[in-house]
Amino acid sequence: MEYLSGIKEISLLIGIWVAIYGIDSWRREHKGKREIELAEDSLALFYEAIDAIKQIRHPASNSSETEDIVRGKNENEAQFQARKDASVVYSRFNKHQELFNKIYASRYKFMSQIGKDESKPFDDLRLITNEILFSARMLSKLWARDNFRTDKHWEHHIAQLEKYEDIFWGELDEDDLINNKLDLVISNIEATCKSVISGNGTLHGLLNKRFGK
Repeated sequence: MEYLSGIKEISLLIGIWVAIYGIDSWRREHKGKREIELAEDSLALFYEAIDAIKQIRHPASNSSETEDIVRGKNENEAQFQARKDASVVYSRFNKHQELFNKIYASRYKFMSQIGKDESKPFDDLRLITNEILFSARMLSKLWARDNFRTDKHWEHHIAQLEKYEDIFWGELDEDDLINNKLDLVISNIEATCKSVISGNGTLHGLLNKRFGK
């Protein structure tokens, strides 16, 4: 009788362990699936954002992009034209505003499910867009300036123009500062997302990598 009672107790413990393991396995599988979906969606959004930024910085423009800009009461012609030219960036950015809002809104979910440190590309992307928009703001003033008291002031003005125009307009060469920053952002988000998608870092992923499965 004691023998049978012991078997029943062991069977009961095994049953409880199997149930707990099954629930935990389902929970981990469900959590992993959500992380993979988030990683896939985030990576796709970043790819879209990179293309959007390249469009925003494209040097070619047309009059329809600034036709809604109205001259201010206190603006002279040079000031109006400078603000109008610089507004191309704002016009293009507004067309992609929903995309960027979606990316920044998903940042908190990315932090909670994948990791705070791994969410750095979201912050880096925001800094880049802010940098582009700020360059437009600065150029709307710099392009209108035509009076300088000294040669030193003129040289400083030219240096400022070159600095912000390099940010404002995109170039195809390898010296393009913004494109280099975007390459780093993509490289970092790809490393994190593809690791999640492939399962690297999990026990399953490590075993697959170890035994070549």
